[in-house]
Amino acid sequence: MGTTTNAGKSKLHLDWPTRFNVCLGTARGLAYLHEESRPRIVHRDVKASNILIDGKLCSKISDFGLAKIYDDTKTYINTQVAGTIGYLAPEYAMRGHLTEKANVFGFGVVALEILSGRLNSDDSLDTEKIYLLEWAWTLHENNQSLRLVDPTLSEFDENEAARVIAVSLMCTQASPNMRPPMSRVMAMLAGDIEVGIVTSKPSYLTDWNFKDRTSSFLSEEDRKHHEDNNDLSQLSDPLPSPVNVTETMFGGKVKKSL
Repeated sequence: MGTTTNAGKSKLHLDWPTRFNVCLGTARGLAYLHEESRPRIVHRDVKASNILIDGKLCSKISDFGLAKIYDDTKTYINTQVAGTIGYLAPEYAMRGHLTEKANVFGFGVVALEILSGRLNSDDSLDTEKIYLLEWAWTLHENNQSLRLVDPTLSEFDENEAARVIAVSLMCTQASPNMRPPMSRVMAMLAGDIEVGIVTSKPSYLTDWNFKDRTSSFLSEEDRKHHEDNNDLSQLSDPLPSPVNVTETMFGGKVKKSL
């Protein structure tokens, strides 16, 4: 472990084992919310800045202000869109159809960001690399997926990195039915079961013309809901001096997000 500098700001350099454990810990947390918690909870804003890392470099999901209770008897919740552009599943962003699979999509984007050490959209890069999901798919098609791995990493486990990439591509499939449940995501990442074969291109919102692509969707009702329920993040034990993944990996510098 060490420190690096980004635009004059110090940031913690996360080695590969730490990054992999952050992915596993986040998957485990979402699996609990979706499949073990009663009532079931859909977070609605799974993104890098809502993944906290404590003093022992363990990850936890934070900011439950937009969370929705998910009724087991319903196929989906029809609700106004809230969340951050770039992490929104297409069926939710376009039609307001919310299930736990929307969180699975967001996790897929976050996992790729953690692995690559970059945000999901960066206009300063070459054209083919601007959108992380698009670049990931291009490399996948050409059997060069490991080129996604953060070049600042001096060493990494190629098998683990390949699993993270393949699972992320599965999590970001256009159809929610093609995305695995988070318990299966966790098992695939851990190597307990084989990772499925990805056969279709992931979905992303590159053709949306937003002036501010870092913004969040929030109605007035959702804003009040966020303010009133943000304390849900304290349901678990408090973290000692937590920092979020965005601050840790990108030095707090937020670039344009897809």
